Amino acid sequence: MKVLQSYLMIRFLFAGTTAETYFLCGFRIEANKVVCYSHPDAPLIEDYRAGDMICSECGLVVGDRVIDVGSEWRTFSNEKSGVDPSRVGGPENPLLSGGDLSTMIGPGRGDASFDSFGVSKYQNRRNISSTDRALINAFREINTMADRINLPKTIVDRANNLFKQVHDGKNLKGRANDAIASACLYIACRQEGVPRTFKEICAVSKISKKEIGRCFKLILKALETSVDLITTADFMSRFCSNLGLPNSVQRAATHIARKAGELDIVSGRSPISVAAAAIYMASQASDDKRSQKDIGDIAGVADVTIRQSYKLMYPFAAKLFPEDFKFATPIEFLPQM
Repeated sequence: MKVLQSYLMIRFLFAGTTAETYFLCGFRIEANKVVCYSHPDAPLIEDYRAGDMICSECGLVVGDRVIDVGSEWRTFSNEKSGVDPSRVGGPENPLLSGGDLSTMIGPGRGDASFDSFGVSKYQNRRNISSTDRALINAFREINTMADRINLPKTIVDRANNLFKQVHDGKNLKGRANDAIASACLYIACRQEGVPRTFKEICAVSKISKKEIGRCFKLILKALETSVDLITTADFMSRFCSNLGLPNSVQRAATHIARKAGELDIVSGRSPISVAAAAIYMASQASDDKRSQKDIGDIAGVADVTIRQSYKLMYPFAAKLFPEDFKFATPIEFLPQM
């Protein structure tokens, strides 16, 4: 502080000059940089314990009262428990009332912490509001589901915002928060361009597909929002990757599904079932064959659903395959179901 005051005083005295160097009590300030007067090129040693800046050549203290911006705690344990003892606390959550910056007082152990009825005096202060408790539980559930299917934080944040809007608007009274959270995660995936199927969301939640579908429609109506229509291309790369199929088969399946849609062969069929049938057709024509059951387990559709879509596509197989596809099994030998 003394150094700063002296520096400001000298800057005031030399306010009308063009000098860039000021001499001050054994050290000087060059271009807003404190250096030793005798050894201007010598690096300075910062002693945070004493709060001094010391010249490494002559030991002259050229600055005092240096502020330590590091942690005020020191950990001597050899175990890496992952616990940070700093007092900064958790990150601010703008979705909670007060930004999640409220103070929570733990229960005391002495007699002064309890009243005549044996109830803690700070019980009301320790209890958070029911609104924040519901939001925290829902955010935790969304984060858990997202971790199970490896969704990025951007989708989690969007799902949290959707749940906050629904909860504040009180649009889905009587619906379970877990069902609303699952539906918000499904909507967030579609809005972020990485859609997931209802069965994939059901697999990581405790809610049925029917209930998630109901909440999905109610949320879209209540928030007056919309989602893009899903296409076969949204699932093709992920399904083929999970099946371990090469890029040639993936490109062929993508071409087959797109061509089937352009020729209006599979009208009324779900894009997921069309994608599964296209993968089955492309894999059967290659060396990397996959059964309907294997594809159905990955896509989340029944074997009979794949067969129905495949039956519609099989008569037009010659028009569906790309021209440069290398057939391991000719079209006339493909399964006819």
